[in-house]
Amino acid sequence: MPIPLFNSIASWLLKKRDHQIELFLKYPAEVQEEVLRQLLSIAEDTEIGKKYGFESIPNYKTFAQRVPIVSYEEIEPMIERTRKGEQNIFWPTAIKWFAKSSGTTNAKSKFIPVSSEALEDCHYKSGKDLLCLYLNNNENSQLFTGKSLRLGGSKELYQDNGTFFGDLSAILIDNMPFWAELSSTPSNKVSLMSEWESKMHAIIKESVQENVTSLAGVPSWMLVLLNNVLEETGKDHLFQVWENLEVYFHGGVNFGPYKDQYKTLLPRKNFNYYEIYNASEGFFAIQDRNHADDLLLMLDYGIFYEFIPMDNYGTLEQRVVPLWEVRVKVNYAILITTNAGLWRYKIGDTVRFTSTDPYRIKVTGRTKHHINVFG
Repeated sequence: MPIPLFNSIASWLLKKRDHQIELFLKYPAEVQEEVLRQLLSIAEDTEIGKKYGFESIPNYKTFAQRVPIVSYEEIEPMIERTRKGEQNIFWPTAIKWFAKSSGTTNAKSKFIPVSSEALEDCHYKSGKDLLCLYLNNNENSQLFTGKSLRLGGSKELYQDNGTFFGDLSAILIDNMPFWAELSSTPSNKVSLMSEWESKMHAIIKESVQENVTSLAGVPSWMLVLLNNVLEETGKDHLFQVWENLEVYFHGGVNFGPYKDQYKTLLPRKNFNYYEIYNASEGFFAIQDRNHADDLLLMLDYGIFYEFIPMDNYGTLEQRVVPLWEVRVKVNYAILITTNAGLWRYKIGDTVRFTSTDPYRIKVTGRTKHHINVFG
């Protein structure tokens, strides 16, 4: 298929998602309530579903009264049972993948369950939405005339007791649909390499030959890669390597400290930066406007959201509110209930709403940092 035709077809398909996004923009509370009903219905015959009587929970109020708020340490025994092969504990479909991440209070690694539903209806759906929103804001984009240079995790997927664990990015790359691999560089084989230095050279060798139109990855590691690209090619800036580069999709860490360095590498005023907010537990929000510094909370990814105001977090007066009761300019800790079997789970992040029509947020930090400073 000729590249311009592929670009037009891909753009048309992605823009069709607009109508579904408009639905949760107009009816956010109803969409979130429906997400909760579906999650409870799907999981009612699991071990945890029977324990808390999911089948007889009629609404959010009962859900909040009956199901406890949990941290990773409290559900770790259930996750370990699943890693050893038990199923139907907290989610009915088989959990075959675990996203390994660090950051718990006891400094041990976390193994976050990733279901097939989470892959399809959250992580991959969000990737398509990111492109959809970007294309709608940039109608002259030629994104699909080239490839996306993606920088995934530097760990391999390991097999352990019949399940796999590794960086979330490695799990996503290993299971991504064929169309995503066709439009990406480097190859999956190189992307999943575990040794960083060898991987760096292999990525550069493959990608400098391609027409790269976008970048995707964590700012800190992407900066290392891009500086290496300039060093190996002897170029002054990245447009001398990839003249059609138009956008960098980034997330994972605060972009502020890196922005000036990127502007040096990418010296075009019309170059776009698009931020995302995701974690091992799910994909939550996407920048939906050019040059914005807040993110649109995505409400139909199989994730039900609750929020704890940080001014009473961890106290006897702690209260929890659903999305439709949040206020702007208040710092909240996030609770999520997901299509991978996390129920009222504290992910440890804090956000502040900049708008409630639609619901847009800024990530403000980690709960433990606020506790240390103010507690």
